[in-house]
Amino acid sequence: MLAGPAAALTTIATSPPDRVRRVAAVPMRHVRLKPSPFADAFAANQRYLLSLDPERLLHNFYLSAGLPAPKPVYEGWEAQGIAGHSLGHWLSACALVVANIGNTDIASRLDHALAEMARIQTAHGDGYLGGTTVERDGKQVDGKIVFEEVRRGDIRTQGFDLNGGWVPLYTWHKVHAGLLDAHALAANPRALPIAIGLAGYLAGVLEPLSDAQMQQVLRAEHGGLNDSYAETHALTGNPRWLRMAEKIRHKAVLDPLTAQVDRLEGLHANTQIPKLIGLARLHELTGNPNHATAARFFHDRVTHHHSYVIGGNSEREHFGAPDKLAKRVTEATCEACNSYNMLKLTRHLYSWEPNARWFDYYERVQLNHILAHQRPDTGQFVYFMPLSAGARRSYSTAEESFWCCVGSGMESHAKHADSIYWHDIGAGAAHTLYVNLYVPSTLDWTDRKLALDLDTQMPMEGAATLTIRRAPRVEQAIALRLPGWAQEPTIALNDRTITPTIRDGYAIVSRIWKPGDRLRVTMPMALRTEALPDDPSMVAFMQGPLVLAADLGPASQPFDGLGPALVAEGAVTGALRTATGAHRFTARSALGEPLEFKPFFAQYDRRTAVYLPTFTPSDWASAKDGYLRAQAERQSLARRTVDVAYLGEMQPERDHGFTATRSETVQLNGRSARKLRGGETLTLTLARRPGPAMLQVVYWGQDIDKRFDISIDGTPLATETRPGPRKPGFVAVDYPLRSAGEQGKAQATISFTGKQGDIDIYEVRMLTVSAGATSPPPVA
Repeated sequence: MLAGPAAALTTIATSPPDRVRRVAAVPMRHVRLKPSPFADAFAANQRYLLSLDPERLLHNFYLSAGLPAPKPVYEGWEAQGIAGHSLGHWLSACALVVANIGNTDIASRLDHALAEMARIQTAHGDGYLGGTTVERDGKQVDGKIVFEEVRRGDIRTQGFDLNGGWVPLYTWHKVHAGLLDAHALAANPRALPIAIGLAGYLAGVLEPLSDAQMQQVLRAEHGGLNDSYAETHALTGNPRWLRMAEKIRHKAVLDPLTAQVDRLEGLHANTQIPKLIGLARLHELTGNPNHATAARFFHDRVTHHHSYVIGGNSEREHFGAPDKLAKRVTEATCEACNSYNMLKLTRHLYSWEPNARWFDYYERVQLNHILAHQRPDTGQFVYFMPLSAGARRSYSTAEESFWCCVGSGMESHAKHADSIYWHDIGAGAAHTLYVNLYVPSTLDWTDRKLALDLDTQMPMEGAATLTIRRAPRVEQAIALRLPGWAQEPTIALNDRTITPTIRDGYAIVSRIWKPGDRLRVTMPMALRTEALPDDPSMVAFMQGPLVLAADLGPASQPFDGLGPALVAEGAVTGALRTATGAHRFTARSALGEPLEFKPFFAQYDRRTAVYLPTFTPSDWASAKDGYLRAQAERQSLARRTVDVAYLGEMQPERDHGFTATRSETVQLNGRSARKLRGGETLTLTLARRPGPAMLQVVYWGQDIDKRFDISIDGTPLATETRPGPRKPGFVAVDYPLRSAGEQGKAQATISFTGKQGDIDIYEVRMLTVSAGATSPPPVA
């Protein structure tokens, strides 16, 4: 996307919001989806929303207020300290559905939830409304204690916690945002008073803090709190909320972005994106150009330097070095929450600058990531979208998961109608309707006396037809997005090819429209490749807007083969042959196996390969032996791996019962780690199998002359001194373990105790030891 010009950090502008936003989405109440994959996803999502019981989502909220909980808590994350984040997303998703189609059943569920939330808030008496918990002295207690400690200036965080509570401010933001959506989208009168009470309680906690104390609080993940306070100001006009929105500025992240410096490497990706959404909203409310500069620069860096072919970003939830993706194509790429938030940010930026290229990105993500991450039959969701060869998607369950990506998934699939059509706003605005997404739908825009049908087989066919059903008797422009992937698109009016005005990526046709007029855009879809920026030989295939992937078999079967490679003389696309069916191709791998390429998003129950290494015939002749050896080593490591924990990353640590006497999360060398200092102890639990085993620990090769002890189940395993010499990159060190059969345990508790010097520990892996197995090579 287009980055904005640099702005002095001290510059403050006062342009009103209607000078910032030039276009807005047509309200969803005027839009209906026609049969399509988007409509299927929307329908499945409605079923899932109705299956959830708001009283179960409110379980901890009742207990926090001293009220009896009428229903049991859900399992998964909802049974943990983060409880409540799902409720916030559920409120927003329900509000989106009500705003779109007015589903009365969902509206009734939403109203009941809000009535109960009002009752709970009244019981507290101070505006507090929360369901988070925190462990104290081995017991789970009400998370309100964390907020009251912060009020007193007692602030402790290691990045994903606040005073030991699992991201309570992140959860608070979800509930606040859900209430605002229930007010603004579903027009429920109960919502805004609850949101104002919520905003007042937290403001009372944060307002007295010094800037240094506030920055310490903001080291903990806090979602889009700045956005929620900015929006509360927009709805109420109360300047207190605007001051709070500006106070919630995480300077360590936002100041470099404002100065247009990319320091994203090693940062937890989804922690950052909502901060920029908040800055975008603040720009709309204040006109401060610095907020816009940061938001535009961040979007440009993420989309052009940190993203994969499907438009998603991050690997194991973290940004790596810009343009360094080749070694980060794994089973844990592209967290769904990141794409959900990047699309929200894209909508803001587009509203300031209605250029079609913003929606080229939006369309890529919506088709190739968002549609892929929800099963259209069950409505369940995927956390990571794995891009490595042979990977499969792992879906949530209806009542046992409640990951962050389940919550954002509820919203993502409630809003397929919210960005199809846009229009000019502001005094003297032209009467232009922008068609940005080719999603089968109807528009019945009573305010403009305009009604039309949008018929298309997109994304399977590159053409769409608008048919006017009703139109005002004034001249009106229709702007059709000409996708960047379309080769020589054409426009026809009433079956006659015309030459429209082309501006900012749109074909614009202006006239007094009559019922029955047809406007058709034809968008040829060519086969092409996109290479990884740091390895041009690793390519993904696209046709039109769709990412293609090699089908490597059913997800229910293990993948034991080698990841496929292609050999081609000349253009790599020449290795693919057209097959029967839309967007289907066949090829022969470098080793002769038949391959079939199909749209990635729809391979819900298949193992796939998105990026494939490619060779010329001469290159393959010299590289074949090394390629086979490297693939075999990766296979061996995968087969031998019983369990693995990535330190410094929130969910892997929680999954493995990580504890520490005191430890700092660090992001160095493109990965997260835990810093172990002298006198400190880190402990985690890994699964293991009976028989001989190997503990493998990953360190940075430059970290030498350290001393620390490693023990297993309380028994000393090794005293590591990290002797020299220094080595480039990461190194993996193996420590043999005793037989699990002798110990009689299926799990092992691993402890690291620092003795001398600081050491960063990146990864701890439990391996089996097979006959003839050799240690894997150093981790790249």
